[in-house]
Amino acid sequence: MNPQDSQIHFWAVDDSIGRQLTSVVSPHVKASQPARPTSAPLTVAVTGPTGDIGKPLIRALERSREVGRIVGMARRAFDPEKHGWRKTEYRRGDVLDRDAVDRLVRDADVVVHLAFIIMGNPAQAQRVNLEGSRNVFEAAFESGAKRLVYASSVAAYGFHEANPQPLTEDVATRGSDGFYYSAHKAELEKVLERLSAGAGTEVYLYRPCIVMGPDAPLLVESIPYVQLSERMPAVLRRLFDVVPALKPILPDPGIPFQLVHYDDVATAMRAGVLGRGEPGAYNLAGEGTLTMRDLAEEMGWYAVSVPELAADAAAEVASRLPFLPPQARWLEAFRVPVIMDTTKARRTLRWRPKHDAREVLRQAIAGSQTEITGH
Repeated sequence: MNPQDSQIHFWAVDDSIGRQLTSVVSPHVKASQPARPTSAPLTVAVTGPTGDIGKPLIRALERSREVGRIVGMARRAFDPEKHGWRKTEYRRGDVLDRDAVDRLVRDADVVVHLAFIIMGNPAQAQRVNLEGSRNVFEAAFESGAKRLVYASSVAAYGFHEANPQPLTEDVATRGSDGFYYSAHKAELEKVLERLSAGAGTEVYLYRPCIVMGPDAPLLVESIPYVQLSERMPAVLRRLFDVVPALKPILPDPGIPFQLVHYDDVATAMRAGVLGRGEPGAYNLAGEGTLTMRDLAEEMGWYAVSVPELAADAAAEVASRLPFLPPQARWLEAFRVPVIMDTTKARRTLRWRPKHDAREVLRQAIAGSQTEITGH
């Protein structure tokens, strides 16, 4: 899987980005309620259409009568016809190539930016995530696109104990400096707010929690504690291997987290593409919350309650170990709750997720059954 195309999202300033974005585009709000009639079907340009959010979104756009043409771009080879896509054209390209981005968005009514590196080399991630995203933002505004739809993340809020619970869209997106994915998402929201000032393009910004589904089980397959237990020295491994057992053990600090199905994210983003509701920032999460114990139980594993201080200590130690895989950095995300309120998306976009957190988890586990259980 090309990490640029992977779209699993984990969970940011005096005024919030959500409020700033809404104020920037406020002259256009009335015009977007409901979606403006158009004499011709929309042309939609999408970066990262082959990822875990990209493919469900393309499927949703393919079914929309208001969308006539979709042009997607990513770095790997991909054949839309093999997926039954009839409206979609695909070209290989890199968001770091400004000429390629300009060509992609040239005739687009709507630009959707999904391409992002989640796990990988930090230096490469910084270039793709920051420079590449800026290329897309600037090209969209300069082309005169009607709308820009961008997938941010709950991680943009950062993992801060002082954050209110639940998080609403007017909470400042401050990111977490020690976790590049979170820091990049927060920084890009500021960049987008600056670039969109005075532009005639409506901006829809989405902050999904962890995005999963049967074809996107990466969270399950890359559980940080499992990665740690396999690669840590024995003295540190004892922090996790606290009970002898044949089945794997997940420490449970009791921190709740949310999940959202990629099809539900696609439905919300399609609303932005079509100009439903009003521009601005939107939190996305399925109903209910889970803990690591729920994850362990659904997988048939064991869970052991871990005191909060012990979990913090383990995460702090892990964050300083250079040999760990990128997935282990997600330990930071389980140190404090980052639960979002999704009232705005439900009220303004009339978004109704079809899958709750437990169902999303079960589908993802089923999708990764061979890798997890060895069956």
